[in-house]
Amino acid sequence: MKKRKFHGKLFFLMVITLIFFQWFNLHAIAAKPIRLVVDGKDITSLANPIIENGRTLVPIRFVAEELGAEVNWNDKDKKVTIEKDNQIIGLKIGSRLVFNQRETKTYYLSDITPKIIDGRTFVPLRLVSNALGIEIEWDEENRMINADSSKNSNIEPFFSVEFTTLNSGQVVDGKTNLQIEFSDENLTNAKEIKYLLLDPETAEGFVIARGKDITGKYTWIANLQDKGEKVLVAGIYDNKGQFLAGDAISIYLDVEPKVSLTGVTEGEVLSDTISLGADINFTATNVKYEITNLDNNETKIIGEDIPQDPYGEYRWDPQLKENGNYSFKVIAYDSNNRSYESQKVLAKVEVKPKLALSGIVEGQIINKPVNLLASRNFDVTETQYIMRDTSTGKEEILAKIPYGGYRWFPGPELSGEIELFTRVKDIKGVYHESEAKKVDLPGEPIVLLEGVGPNQVLKDSIKIKTESNVTLDSVSYVLINQETGKQKIIDSDVDPLIGQEYAPTKEDVGYWNIKAIGKVNGKQVSSEEIPIRVYLGETYKSLPIIEKDKFLNLASELAKDSWDRTGMSAALQTAQSILETGWGQSVPVDKYSGKLSYNLFGIKGKGPQGSVTYNTWEVYNGQTYHVDAEFRAYNNVEESWADHKDFLLNSTRYEPFKEVMHNSTQGAWALKRTGYATDPEYAIKLMKIIKQYELEKLDKVSI
Repeated sequence: MKKRKFHGKLFFLMVITLIFFQWFNLHAIAAKPIRLVVDGKDITSLANPIIENGRTLVPIRFVAEELGAEVNWNDKDKKVTIEKDNQIIGLKIGSRLVFNQRETKTYYLSDITPKIIDGRTFVPLRLVSNALGIEIEWDEENRMINADSSKNSNIEPFFSVEFTTLNSGQVVDGKTNLQIEFSDENLTNAKEIKYLLLDPETAEGFVIARGKDITGKYTWIANLQDKGEKVLVAGIYDNKGQFLAGDAISIYLDVEPKVSLTGVTEGEVLSDTISLGADINFTATNVKYEITNLDNNETKIIGEDIPQDPYGEYRWDPQLKENGNYSFKVIAYDSNNRSYESQKVLAKVEVKPKLALSGIVEGQIINKPVNLLASRNFDVTETQYIMRDTSTGKEEILAKIPYGGYRWFPGPELSGEIELFTRVKDIKGVYHESEAKKVDLPGEPIVLLEGVGPNQVLKDSIKIKTESNVTLDSVSYVLINQETGKQKIIDSDVDPLIGQEYAPTKEDVGYWNIKAIGKVNGKQVSSEEIPIRVYLGETYKSLPIIEKDKFLNLASELAKDSWDRTGMSAALQTAQSILETGWGQSVPVDKYSGKLSYNLFGIKGKGPQGSVTYNTWEVYNGQTYHVDAEFRAYNNVEESWADHKDFLLNSTRYEPFKEVMHNSTQGAWALKRTGYATDPEYAIKLMKIIKQYELEKLDKVSI
């Protein structure tokens, strides 16, 4: 037993000794400094090379000067310029972009940005080899970097990414396709590609295209303000926005503005709705359409009052009397309001008479008044609205008028399925008939209460009245408490043709249902019960979240942070917040408690802090009125800002916006086109704010 214990202890000591010597040797190797030798001369004492994230960085000045190059430092722009033997190399601190001119001018991307350490500029080892065209070797055994100017080396790209649709030095004169290919199998975590257009002097610029399809084809529409030499960069990023790989080429921008009309071709005969569009080779802010009747020389300009979307369509439904020979033209405007016209397109408009009954839909149950309208594209002298029995085919003319609509509320004597259609007589005396629509009639007396809507909050007196499909003898108005069922008569047995005023009192405060009870031939007919709230206390209005002159700085910082995270134009985000909140001076609060919502974009529902009750608009029985609505509440403006971006990015409705959201102009129009706002000038208002306050600079990027 003792012998076994001795052997065990001896084995343990041997293992410990072995581990110690291995650790000591490894530590000695790791602690051994890296030597830097240039053309046989050891210059390590000037600045030690370092290893960072597995990459060896060397001091570019000492290496370059030892090789006879001149090194200049621009402290203002943080740029390093190296000149040697008619060769110029340009680097910028914090930028991956490297400029190299030997016989030709080239750009490429480094995997690590140049950085300043202890007052000296350090760059990756391979960058030195590429920049100076010399061979640099790493001696692992002696931990030595050996730069040998007697051995030439060609530029070895850091990445296997390459443009396939453009060549270095190519002139770009209009709309351009962007696409890359790569062979690096290590890019399996690539999630997004961004195409950047950079100024070669500053290495800064703008995102011109982006998407999740790394090798997909993207369309770039240039700004006319971008001219001359530029650097085009394709950058591949992971899901955290970290740069993985890319390519850079030099291009020359010389865009000759071109505008073409779409939707109409030369000599075409147009017999239906015409969808006009524009094909533009530059980023346009808006368009106008000029439509000229060549037979009478009359011109209509679409977009004079309300600018039109240059990336959408305008639909024109010509009237029969507008048939004839036409010229069509589109006029596009740049950000400086300079105009560029398309060629005129000559075509013939030859539409046929069109007639349809509107105001109802197939299968509708008509239990309230409907406004029947003969929708047509020709002039008439007579309009009939007709009801037809589907079983017997018997027709009854409901109204016979020269033109216009007819408001119809079918009486209780009519029930079951019927057909409705319109018949008109044109100016030549020819009759035209629309297709019939089948509808259902309930065949019962109906009373409608007007002047109040569901969930309306009453603070002041209102005027209420009734409408019925029978002749009422009298009407009473009643309140029913939602909690107790207690009834209160507002007025009883009054003239149904005269509206009644209801002035809420303190006793009425609370939640009620209100209804009208009509009498006809001794029988009662009730309207539906409409839920309301009576509130006579204090209400709170929207509040500012910050001083007006400080809001721009607040919004800009939030937008820039969001831009880095989402890729959504910071200029556009800032302009939206200014427009939606009136420079931060009108943010919803709970109208009853005064609780501040921090809701900068008017999103309804529940947020991290629940919701606040605020006014919004609803329509009931054709009338518009205020109701309470729940709007999201947040703990701070940062939460509101982030939630708004998630709201846009996570909705399929805004897919067209997501495709162009990096561009403030195209993004503004995409928001309008996808129904984000009903204001027809929403996009134009955003663009005006961006231009007036020079918000475009918020979208500047580098690589």
